[in-house]
Amino acid sequence: MKMTFSNRIFSGFIRMTLVIILAAFPMIAFGQEAVEDQAAEEETEQIDLWEFAEPSYYANAPEVRVKDIARVLGVRGNQLYGVGLVTGLAGTGDNSSSVEFTAQAIANMLERVGIPTNPDDIKIENFAMVMVTCDLPAFARAGDTIDVTVSAMGDAESLQGGVLIMTPLRAANGEIYAVAQGPISLAGFGAGGGAGGAGGRRQENFLTVGRIPGGAYVEREVDFDLAPNDMLTLVLMNPDFTTAIRLRDAISRAFPSVRIAEARDAASINVRVPDQYSNDLVRFISEVENLTLTPDIPNRVIINERTGTIVMGAGVQIIPVAIAHGALSITVAQSVDVSQPPPFSAGQTLAVPRAGVVIEEEPAQFVRITSADLVAALNALGATPRDIVAIFQALKAAGALQAELVII
Repeated sequence: MKMTFSNRIFSGFIRMTLVIILAAFPMIAFGQEAVEDQAAEEETEQIDLWEFAEPSYYANAPEVRVKDIARVLGVRGNQLYGVGLVTGLAGTGDNSSSVEFTAQAIANMLERVGIPTNPDDIKIENFAMVMVTCDLPAFARAGDTIDVTVSAMGDAESLQGGVLIMTPLRAANGEIYAVAQGPISLAGFGAGGGAGGAGGRRQENFLTVGRIPGGAYVEREVDFDLAPNDMLTLVLMNPDFTTAIRLRDAISRAFPSVRIAEARDAASINVRVPDQYSNDLVRFISEVENLTLTPDIPNRVIINERTGTIVMGAGVQIIPVAIAHGALSITVAQSVDVSQPPPFSAGQTLAVPRAGVVIEEEPAQFVRITSADLVAALNALGATPRDIVAIFQALKAAGALQAELVII
């Protein structure tokens, strides 16, 4: 059967369409691959923007538990104080001529038990007014015992052998939370000898400060609201923005059901308690506290000038510099000469002091150092702790020390 003209035109159009589609398909596929490669490159660039430090910088950083670097907001201790009397001292108490309030306190105590007494008639050498302090720990319950510290307020020589009379302990709000009483334990002793106070005397540690282990009973409890409105707040002990973000991310990974986990600032992380833990808040806090992460600590150099102690972080960086440190030594030596008068003269033999000054200056050598050999270079200089303090201060002033310098 012969094909009509119209049929031939339609068949040719179909062939041309197929040729165009087959020719364009590789170009479409190539364009799609190019778009995908470009998107992958953009994603890689975005990831690289967040990698501020090399991975090796954190390679040796240990992971720690959350409970070691953070605490739950609201869980804290409270300080208590009270003023009491210590009795049973062997004449080492307050002096009546210089401390008047001790006799008045004794008279008030005797009056409360029905023995009115004139304060002027009381000898207080066996008594001492003391300040009693302690820390009421969190979650302490009525009947628990806590340690107390006793310190003399007057001029008592020693609290050795003394017994603290019942003393109420108050908080800052004036309420009584504990009561202390018991024998005082001193970590020291004193000795003397000779009539009239003459002779040798030896003393170890302080005799006017003592401690009563378990000497106070808790009388009132302090309630805590761990998660008000089901919102738990963790507070970093060392505030740091990077550590706060890592803690938030660790919680989000460990508890996918947490709806809210946000770092409010460099110290606080708010966490919404999941519904499955609404009736088991303590378990949720326990699981959060046992999560591990690597905290980020700013590089610091801590210097204690009084003791010569220097602590330097492992990540402290030093821009390559040259250091020269020399020592100037000035010695003043004193000697005594004899001035002898001529024979048969009326003069007298006298001792004449003379002073001599010796100045020694050691040559200073420049030593080029970087972060890698900082410790070795300081040791090579033979620098003393006091010299190292001066060197670090000079490095900071020169802008070569890339760390915070803290002098305590």
